[in-house]
Amino acid sequence: MTEGAGIRAGDLPDDLTAAEAGMWQAFRNGSVYDLSAGDPAVDDPHGGHPWGPERTVRARIVCWLLLDGPPPLTGRVSALKLRGVRVSGPLDLAGGTVAPYLEMRGCRFDREVLLPEARFTTLRLVNCSVPRLEAARVHTEGDLHLPRCRFHNGVRLTDAHIGTDLLINQAIVYRDRTGRSIAADGMTVGQDLQAELLESHGELSLRSATVGVSLSLRGARLANPYGRLALNAPQLTVERTLYLTPAGLDSPLLSGTTPARGTRIQRFECQGGIRLDDGRFGDAVDLQRARFAFTDEQELSLRRVQVPELRFLGERPQRGKVVLSGARVVTLVDRANAWPGPGNLHMGGFSYENLVPQGPFPLVERLAWVAAATAEYNPEPYERLASVLRAGGEDEDAREVLLAKQRRRRESLPLAAKLWGYAQDGAVAYGYRPGRAAVWMAVLWAAGSLAFAHASRPPAPKGEDPAWNPALYALDLLLPVIDLGQVGLWQPRGGWQWLSAALILLGWVLATTVAAGATRLLRRS
Repeated sequence: MTEGAGIRAGDLPDDLTAAEAGMWQAFRNGSVYDLSAGDPAVDDPHGGHPWGPERTVRARIVCWLLLDGPPPLTGRVSALKLRGVRVSGPLDLAGGTVAPYLEMRGCRFDREVLLPEARFTTLRLVNCSVPRLEAARVHTEGDLHLPRCRFHNGVRLTDAHIGTDLLINQAIVYRDRTGRSIAADGMTVGQDLQAELLESHGELSLRSATVGVSLSLRGARLANPYGRLALNAPQLTVERTLYLTPAGLDSPLLSGTTPARGTRIQRFECQGGIRLDDGRFGDAVDLQRARFAFTDEQELSLRRVQVPELRFLGERPQRGKVVLSGARVVTLVDRANAWPGPGNLHMGGFSYENLVPQGPFPLVERLAWVAAATAEYNPEPYERLASVLRAGGEDEDAREVLLAKQRRRRESLPLAAKLWGYAQDGAVAYGYRPGRAAVWMAVLWAAGSLAFAHASRPPAPKGEDPAWNPALYALDLLLPVIDLGQVGLWQPRGGWQWLSAALILLGWVLATTVAAGATRLLRRS
C-alpha cells in the first residue's frame, strides 16, 4: 500500500507514534484530542514541568493533517482540536491553505509557528506557549484567537487580513530581535481587535492598520524600556472607538464592557511613548483613567488625529509631553487634573467645537490650560476657546479669555506699546469691560468739578458775561467729540490750564480704548 493511497483510505501511516496515532484518529472524528495529565501544575504550558513523548507530536504530522489529511469518518467533519499537547519542531504552514478547523488549547510549541501567507477559515491558539508566531500576510475568513498565549520572541502580523475578530486578550508578548513585541503594520481586522489585559514587552506596532469596529486595549500594560515608543500606531483607522481604559478582573463576562462600580479593575498603563498621529476614529478615543509613564523625551502624540469625541480623562503624566497639534475633535471631554503642566502640552492648530469638563474646571484653570500649551504668545488657542465658550452661551467667560489673550500679548511688546497696553487694561480692560470707562469718566468728572469749584472764575472773552458752571466745564473737557460750548468761553490760567489739558487727554484715552474694544467685539461677532 502506497502512502498516498493509505491516506486517501484513512489508514494510519506506519511511522506514527502512539500520541500521533491518537491525534490522527481524533482528526478524522473531529473530536478533541486531550493529552492533559489532570494536574494543573503539570499541565501548565508555561511552567517548567517537562512533557515527555507520551504528550509529544511532531510538527510535520500536524502540518500533514492540516494540509493533506485523511478524509473524515462517515457523518463527521474533520478538525484538529488539541489540548495539552507538545509540538516538536517548527510548525511550518507558510503559503498553505488550511481547510479544517484548527484549535489548540494549553499546548506547548518547541519551535516557532510559521504561517506567512497561509489561509485559514478560523484559527484558535488558546493559552499556548509559542517561541514566535510568524504570520505576515496570513488570511483568515473568520477569527484569529490568541488569548492567554505567551510569545517569547514576538508576533508578526504585518499585512495580515483577519475576516472577523482578532483576540489577544491576556496574552504576554516579549520583543523580537528588532525590539517589537507585535508587528502588525498594515493589518486589517474585519470587526473587533481585542487586546484586553495584554502585556507587551517591546514596541506594539500598528502602523496603517485598519479595524472594522473597535480596538480595545482595556487594562493592557505596554512597556518598552528598550526604545522610544511602546505603542506605535500612526495612520491607524478604527471605525468606532479606541479604548485605553480599565478592564474588569473579576469576571470574563466583563470583557469588552466598562467595568461596573465595585468591580476590581486593572487600568491601561503605558511605560513608553504613544504615537497615534494622523489616526481616524469613527466614534471616540477613550483615555478614561489611563496611566502614562514617560521620560522627558517621550510623548503622547495625537498630531492631526480626527475623532468626534476625545475623552482625555487619564492621570496627569508627570513627565513627557502631550501633543495635539493639528488634531480635529468635535467634543473634548476632559478633566482639569488630566493635563500636563506648562511646557509639556502642545496644541498648535488643535480644533474642537464643544467642551464637556468632568468635575470642576473653573475658567482660571482653563486659562492656565491654554497658557501651558503656549510657551510663546500664540493667539489661536485663546481665540478657539473663546469661540467655543461663546457658542455655548458663555459670553462673559469668552470675554475673559480674550482679555487674557491681550494681556499675554502685551508681554511680548516693546516698552512703549507695553505701557500703552497697561493704560488700556487699567482703563477699560482692552474694551472687554466697557462699563469701567463710565466709572472712570464719573470719577474724573467729579474730581474736575470739585477742583474747578474751588478755583476763581476764569476770565471770559470781552463783551461776554456767561455764568460759571464748574461741573459743565469739566464735562466739556472730558468729552472729546461733543461740544457743550464751555471750553471756548473760559480761559483758565496757570495750573488750571494744566488741569484742563490733563482732562482733555484723559478723555481722549478713554474714548480711544472704548472704540478699540468695541471694534474688537464687533469683529469677533
